[in-house]
Amino acid sequence: MNDTLMIINDREFEQMRRLIYDRFGINLTEQKRSLLVGRLQKMIRDAGFGCFGDYYQALVNEPGETGLSDLIDRVSTNHTYFNREKDHFDYLLQTALPAVTAALEKSNRRDLRIWCAGCSTGEEAYMLLILLQEYFGSSYSRWQAGLLATDISLRALAAAREGIYSQERLAALPPEWRSKYFRQIGPDQWQASDKLRQDATIRRLNLMNPQFPFKQPFQIIFCRNVMIYFDSPTRDALVGKFHRALEPGGYLFIGHSETLGREQSQFRYLQPATYRKETS
Repeated sequence: MNDTLMIINDREFEQMRRLIYDRFGINLTEQKRSLLVGRLQKMIRDAGFGCFGDYYQALVNEPGETGLSDLIDRVSTNHTYFNREKDHFDYLLQTALPAVTAALEKSNRRDLRIWCAGCSTGEEAYMLLILLQEYFGSSYSRWQAGLLATDISLRALAAAREGIYSQERLAALPPEWRSKYFRQIGPDQWQASDKLRQDATIRRLNLMNPQFPFKQPFQIIFCRNVMIYFDSPTRDALVGKFHRALEPGGYLFIGHSETLGREQSQFRYLQPATYRKETS
């Protein structure tokens, strides 16, 4: 096996960087050059490509998106766990859900719609469904409490559909929730209940699409630790699309290491990484 580090010249790096930026919005700076090589070189060699330039040409000439999907799987990071950034979930239970459900009931509606954008391997999406069931209790079945979970990575989406997690990923969950919503299927494997998995609509979606294909707006959107990969123009464009996808009064949750920027005026700041679309 040849373990020598592959070389990527300036032209090849710019080609790959531009392709990844144009298709996925991920902004790879010069400091990420070695990361790109490290994550791709074995796959490129195993596929029989002699250099990054040959690999790039194969990507842009392929009729489908299999190669591009594999590329984004390798470039992006899909590390997450249950109850991550817990204060968001506390706010959801204590403030956002009461406000949203009160407004819906006032309009004689029960169609609560939540979007988990950039759902990765499913931990956040299932966490939201657990909180919905805990919040509504026995009245959960009387609500059309839909949850859409989307990601660009086919590999991550496949893992989300399986809903199988290690003890480490579940460690921050209250033990009673783990027992209630998961079943142990191996020494270090727990699977989300059939009910949880049935209630999650899991789809592939590229957040760089000019328009989102939604017929109905959402009341709540979670998009956490996704925009850290984007530059300001890409982030601002995405925030605008989230604004259009939310009902007036709807909530947007982003990652604690992210910001909407000081110049934005579309959302009202509520608490760190938590925003609301104005009602008028």
